[in-house]
Amino acid sequence: MRAEATATVRADRSRLKQVLENLLRNAVSHGGADVTVTVGDLDGGFYVVDAGPGLPEDERGEVFEAGHTTDSNGTGFGLAIVERVGEAHGWAVCVTDGPDGGARSEFTGVGIE
Repeated sequence: MRAEATATVRADRSRLKQVLENLLRNAVSHGGADVTVTVGDLDGGFYVVDAGPGLPEDERGEVFEAGHTTDSNGTGFGLAIVERVGEAHGWAVCVTDGPDGGARSEFTGVGIE
């Protein structure tokens, strides 16, 4: 995991940790143990991007639904929890393509110190 973020996020520490753990677990599950995950700054927020296979565009609307998974060993709750934690903090959460084709989760409306 690479941390390129320099801002300090105002959030419940344990819930933010849960968001990052779920995104990391998801990246490893789909991209393998050698996948690179980077956390960086956005204007008014932060992003988490992996260098894995990414998400097909037609599945992006479903990835935050509880129970949605493409991994036979997955529960489908990881990204649903990510969205719920973001919403509980008042953040907007979306998933898009990373610059190298992986999945990029963006969190905006975040309190930054």
